[in-house]
Amino acid sequence: MKIALLFLSIAFLSLSSSQAQNPEEAAARVPLENYIKAHATGQSDYIRKAFHPAAHIMFFRDGKFQSLTVEEFASRFSGQPAADEAARKRRIESLDITGNAAVAKIVLDYPQVKFTDYMSLLKIDGEWKIVNKSFYAEPKPTN
Repeated sequence: MKIALLFLSIAFLSLSSSQAQNPEEAAARVPLENYIKAHATGQSDYIRKAFHPAAHIMFFRDGKFQSLTVEEFASRFSGQPAADEAARKRRIESLDITGNAAVAKIVLDYPQVKFTDYMSLLKIDGEWKIVNKSFYAEPKPTN
């Protein structure tokens, strides 16, 4: 019985400490979570909340460099979740903050492609915003 209580206590302490975030990290996660909500819901307003209006989204498509404004990127959201939404997984893999600057890595793992997003964030007028996004799309083999 004592051993079971010991393991239960250790598990509780581990869970409590892993969920603890400092306030700055929690604030910097807000735009990242809005970005994830945009993908989950298809709602472009979450993109506008997450990104600074002057931000750019940069990537390669068919070997050619592409750059989108926030509005161009937001216009790609349909307003509805994707048909395969239940099979899609998203996570904030890392967040590194120094002063008023941060970088984050987000993974969007979809049935046909895995996106790795790199976000640059700045704390502007007391609020964290994504100021640039670059990403890599890795197609998955088809069965």
